[in-house]
Amino acid sequence: MNPATQWLTLLYMMLAGSAMGLAYDSYRVLSLKLRFPKWLNAALDLMYWIWAALLVFRMLYAGNQGQLRVYAFLGLFLGVWIYFLIFSVTVRHFVVMLIQSVQYTCRLLWRLVEILIGVPLLWLWRFLKGLLKLLGRILLFILKLLLRLTKPIWVLPVRWISPHVSRLAHSAWIRRYTEWITKRWKR
Repeated sequence: MNPATQWLTLLYMMLAGSAMGLAYDSYRVLSLKLRFPKWLNAALDLMYWIWAALLVFRMLYAGNQGQLRVYAFLGLFLGVWIYFLIFSVTVRHFVVMLIQSVQYTCRLLWRLVEILIGVPLLWLWRFLKGLLKLLGRILLFILKLLLRLTKPIWVLPVRWISPHVSRLAHSAWIRRYTEWITKRWKR
């Protein structure tokens, strides 16, 4: 293997180490800010390491057809070390800022939906509720008016019939019949 291939592999491994550090920092900040459940953290850890292994293998294959040498490990270590030494703090601040901007945008969109859809629906609901109350009161007024206007029609027959019904209810043969029924019912 010639030195150019070795240097290229070393560079690829340094890039892979830096990418692993970037992904790890981003994942760590996300999991701390968003407070994932423990089981999800475990699953995401496993996914991170699978992704890192595939990335290292792909870079190693691109550099020297997958031959694992000491300088590959050295390149990974140097890439991670340089990343954490120079870029880690900046990336963490950037990810926090990105999370805050996404949260702000989501809150803004939710507020916009509330204003454009929720408020008109609330107004429509209040309008329909008031309209139904008004229609109910109008209908009740009309029914009371009809009751007062038709009072002579239905009150007179009731007044004529009620003394006869009262006499019939208190007549002797109705009393005897009801007493006979209650005696039989008690047995």
